Amino acid sequence: MGNSQASPASASSSRFVMASRAFPKQELDGLRQLFASLAAQSQTGGRAISRPVFLEYYGVRGRLGERLFQLVAKESGGSDGVTFEDLIITKVSARLNPIHSVVHLVVAREGSDMLVEWIEATYGRGTRDEVDEFIYQLCDVTGDGALTRSDLESVLASIHETLFAENKEVEEGSHNRTFEAFLNSAVFSEDAEGVSEKCMSLSDFRNWCILLPSLKKFLGNLLMPPDSGLSFVGRPGFEVPLLHYPENVSTDLLLLNKEFAWHIGGGFSQHEVQEWKLLYHSSLHGQSFNTFFGKVTNGDSQTVLIVKDTEGSVYGGYASQPWERHSDFYGDMKTFLFKLYPQASIFRPTGANKNLQWCAINFSSENIPNGIGFGGQPHHFGLFLSANFDQGHSFTCSTFTSPPLSKANRFRPEVIECWGIQVRGAQDEKLELVKGTVLERFKEDRNMLKMVGLANASD
Repeated sequence: MGNSQASPASASSSRFVMASRAFPKQELDGLRQLFASLAAQSQTGGRAISRPVFLEYYGVRGRLGERLFQLVAKESGGSDGVTFEDLIITKVSARLNPIHSVVHLVVAREGSDMLVEWIEATYGRGTRDEVDEFIYQLCDVTGDGALTRSDLESVLASIHETLFAENKEVEEGSHNRTFEAFLNSAVFSEDAEGVSEKCMSLSDFRNWCILLPSLKKFLGNLLMPPDSGLSFVGRPGFEVPLLHYPENVSTDLLLLNKEFAWHIGGGFSQHEVQEWKLLYHSSLHGQSFNTFFGKVTNGDSQTVLIVKDTEGSVYGGYASQPWERHSDFYGDMKTFLFKLYPQASIFRPTGANKNLQWCAINFSSENIPNGIGFGGQPHHFGLFLSANFDQGHSFTCSTFTSPPLSKANRFRPEVIECWGIQVRGAQDEKLELVKGTVLERFKEDRNMLKMVGLANASD
C-alpha cells in the first residue's frame, strides 16, 4: 500500500508543478535562463543560487534582503541556496513578476480596472490574501511570528539602504525623521505569547500598506528581475523622484526630501513620473497668493502642494490638473491628499463625490471662498489655503476619507511649497486609439506584453 501522506519532497514537487502552470511558456523559459545564469555564478554546480549572488542580483540590502532569501529558499531547506523550484513557487505565491509593470502602465493610460481584472483572471499568481501574507511574513525579519515595531524599523532601514544610501543628499537626520513618520502611522493591536511589546496583526499591516502605497509597491516587487527587459519602466516602488531646485537653496529650507517624495509618488499610477521641480517656496518668493499663482501656471499641469503649519505638522495634496480659476470644484480621480509629519499617510479619492480641486480667485460671493483647496465642501474642505495665504483649514473629508490633516481644524501656514511634476518620455504624445481589444488599443503596451509572452493570448 502507498503512503497515506505525501513526503515534504513530493509536496514541494507538486507545488512546483502547479506553480509552473501559472506562467506562459516564454516567461517560464526566461526565468529558467535567469536561474541558470545566476546559479552558474554561485559555485553550486548549477543546482542553486547562492545567498551572495541572490542578494547582489535583486539588490535588497540589510535584514530585509536576508529575510527575503530565507523565505525564497525555504521550500528546499536552503542548504545550497535558492533552487529553481523555490524561485517559481515563491513568485506564484507572492505574485512577484514582470507583468505588474505592464499592468500598472496600461491601467494608468486606460483609466479603468478592466485590464487588471483580465490579466489577473488569466495570469494571476497568488490570491490577494496570499500576497499580503507573504509580505507580512517578509517584514517579520526575525522570523519569530510576531511583527513588532523593531521589525518595521529594520525593514525601513533596509529600504533606506537599498534606495537612498548612495545618495549623499540624504542626511541621517532626514532619514530618521522621515521613517519615524512612517512608523507613527502603524498600529500595533495584537498581543503575542512571549513578546513584551504589542505586535501588528495582518489587518493592521494591510491598513498600514494602504496608507503607505510606496511601501507595498516596493515589498511586492522585490523579486521582479532588475533587468527584466522592462527596466525603462522600473521596478514599482523602487523609483525615487529627482528633485530639482536652485543651487543656492539649502535642503534644510525645503519641506520635501527624497524619502517624502518617494512616499508621495506611491500615490501615482504612472511610473514615468520621476522629475520634480521646485516652483514656489514661501520663504524664497514671499507668502503671496498672486506670486504662487504666477509661479505654478507656467506649464506644469501636475503639482504637489506642501504646507507646514505653525504647530509643526506637514501635509498637502497632489493636484493632477493645472491650477486654474474656477467657481466650482474640478479635477480628476488621480488627485489625493497626504500627510508627511508627524505621521505619513496617503488618502486617495473614494468616489463619494467629485469635489477634488478648488481654485477660486477674485470672487465676491460668500459661497465661493477665494483660495485653493482639495475635497469636502466650500468652507469645509479637506485642505484649504485662503487667498491671503495667512490661514487655512482641514476637516474630515468624505472625498478622500481623510481625517483633519492639521492638529486643529483651523491652522496658520508657516511654510508653503509647491513642486511641478515633469513626466519623462512621451507625456505629450497622443495615444492612437484603434478599434479592437483593450490590448490592441495600446500598441506600445502590447509590445511590452509580447516581451513576457502575453500579447498573443487575446488573439
